Amino acid sequence: MKSIFDESIKNELISRIDKLQENSERKWGKMTVGQMAWHCQYPLKIAVDNKPSTKKGSLLAKLFFKKSMYNDKPWRKNLPTAPQLKAREPKNFNDEVKLLRQLTLEAHETKSRDHWNPHPAFGNFTKEQWGQMEYKHLDHHLRQFGV
Repeated sequence: MKSIFDESIKNELISRIDKLQENSERKWGKMTVGQMAWHCQYPLKIAVDNKPSTKKGSLLAKLFFKKSMYNDKPWRKNLPTAPQLKAREPKNFNDEVKLLRQLTLEAHETKSRDHWNPHPAFGNFTKEQWGQMEYKHLDHHLRQFGV
């Protein structure tokens, strides 16, 4: 499984982000490319910030979705999005893509971190699972916009 912690994979992701255009058309879903860039920042911020969470996550998420976060099987199109991660208003493409690029670089740099706090929705992950999960989410949405 690919990981954001791998240098070549990080470079691949940055190259794909750099290919996004304001008029990139989605292949599925409802988000614009600016909204997608905003949406993809949240999981990266969780990894970069590594803050302890008072949330325990749902048993349903842990039992049924956790393993799909870091396995080799691609996510299917049009999966439901958590309400707090839905972009409800237009987003500035340039600002959101710039921040997504920066957070991708910052998430890559967490590869040397020894301590990882539990994910607020899914609980504990190994460092390897964190890297795989971050890659898989970005890959899913970059494919959504054809890059």
